[in-house]
Amino acid sequence: MQVDSLKNFSKQSNGKFFFDYDLKKTNWFNIGGKAKAFFKPENLNDLVNFLRNFGNKEKIFTLGVGSNILIKDQGFDGVVLKLGKNFSNISILPNKTIIAGSATMDKKVAEFASENDIGNLEFLSCIPGSVGGGIRMNSGCFGSEFKDVLLSVQAIDRNGKVLTIPSSSIKFGYRKNDLPRDLIFLSASFKGKFKKQDIVEKEIEILKTKKDKAQPTQVKTGGSTFKNPIGQTDKKVWELIKLSIPKNISFGGAAISEKHLNFFVNKNKATFEDMKKLIDFVKKNVKEKTGVNLDLEIEIIG
Repeated sequence: MQVDSLKNFSKQSNGKFFFDYDLKKTNWFNIGGKAKAFFKPENLNDLVNFLRNFGNKEKIFTLGVGSNILIKDQGFDGVVLKLGKNFSNISILPNKTIIAGSATMDKKVAEFASENDIGNLEFLSCIPGSVGGGIRMNSGCFGSEFKDVLLSVQAIDRNGKVLTIPSSSIKFGYRKNDLPRDLIFLSASFKGKFKKQDIVEKEIEILKTKKDKAQPTQVKTGGSTFKNPIGQTDKKVWELIKLSIPKNISFGGAAISEKHLNFFVNKNKATFEDMKKLIDFVKKNVKEKTGVNLDLEIEIIG
């Protein structure tokens, strides 16, 4: 049994292993079942050893801060990998380049840049995720995306081989890129430019105020549910939902935020099925009323 092999490996690893691990508290929706195993490698060496042993034998999902995922109630029949504090180091090079570990919160990169008189990264303060997730999704807000500031990515493949990939060789699209799905991101380098701290701080404050006015906070949500349908219409998703969906629609504990219609919320012990019914209902009705096909921005796991 593979779980026995994992348990044997866990005894030799410095990283933390948990088995039959409840995933509810690991994501912002507060939804989901259990993972067969949950692994927090202590350092790169731990991660390399794990991948050399199980990289091509186990289903692996790399979890960031859990801000844009929806986990099925039956959980994940594999290993959920969570990179810890040693993957959240952040440093600066002389040419205003910032290197941040993939577990670093995006807003921390913006704050670090500000403290070092570096601009160009202010928009990261409004992305509620980590660097690794930002690379995977080409995250963005207020007109800027990861692709605009990324110089290179360091990653590791399923064989435990570390790679450095220049951003010029990555094909980015809206909330996507062409990097292999099974790569695990380790760090990224960002290009900044000189800008005085007080100016950067003001710009960050403006963006945060704009975000707080438009988006729900302090609620169980996964952020934007659907991608804006670029090329199909000039309308945003929230506008299409407003045109197509009756007010106050809900399924079980799953509802649509009144503050931003593209944010779905877990109001009261919603299950995966509740949220999936709401997603499918919105998708179907928007298609019938407007002819627009909506694609999920959140990722379904399990």
